[in-house]
Amino acid sequence: MNHIERLQDDGFCVLPDVLTPTQVADVRARLLRSAEESERRGAPTFIPSLDHNAANVRVFNLLDLDPVFRELILHPAALELVQGLLGDGYMISNFTANIARPGSRSMNIHSDQALVIPEPWEAPWAINVIWCLDDVTAENGGTLHLPDSHRIRRVADLPDDAVARMVPFTARAGSIIGMDGRMWHTSGANITENQERALLFGYYTMDFIRPQVNWNATLSPETIDSLDPELFERLGLGPMANVRHGGSLTSLSGVL
Repeated sequence: MNHIERLQDDGFCVLPDVLTPTQVADVRARLLRSAEESERRGAPTFIPSLDHNAANVRVFNLLDLDPVFRELILHPAALELVQGLLGDGYMISNFTANIARPGSRSMNIHSDQALVIPEPWEAPWAINVIWCLDDVTAENGGTLHLPDSHRIRRVADLPDDAVARMVPFTARAGSIIGMDGRMWHTSGANITENQERALLFGYYTMDFIRPQVNWNATLSPETIDSLDPELFERLGLGPMANVRHGGSLTSLSGVL
């Protein structure tokens, strides 16, 4: 079974060594600087509605904070997973980071597809591509997921013991994890004394779903001017916004 088949069947897959150790160190350093810049701009990295304490550091609007994130969101390895699950009709819905420091705790369980579209969830319409900037383990807060929960169609179908049945993703630094947007999951608790667990979350959805982020409002004019055409379109910044990037309406453009 190849990684696309595993993603489709198991709801997730792990691709090791997508980034070299040197690249990992560079991206991680840029993430830490971006967290500081986010605070300087007045966008807090501690969100009380999501996390129990400030040991969970969340960084939003990555695409505006450093050009490296604009490269990663279109990385060929990530897009292979996106297209393998969603096809070509996708948009970039969000790109965020979470640094779990010692003492961080789990947030509420959720599925990312459930956040953007009501039930029933008949098909995979969203995917998260998780970039591991540290070795991810059960002890340092590896993302917990409920196996096979990408097959759940309604909230009522969740088992009563869903939290108890969750298991962590584990991966080496430099890996990416593709996770079906229907997978129910939560951040893990970091119970180590001195390890951090930094992850990036590239979130892609089908183009009929409104993105989580209004990129016109969050990206600076300077960033928008710097975007390559592919990223510009996948963010829905073009005049056609989210009109079928998959192409089913493209052939009708001359008659509409």
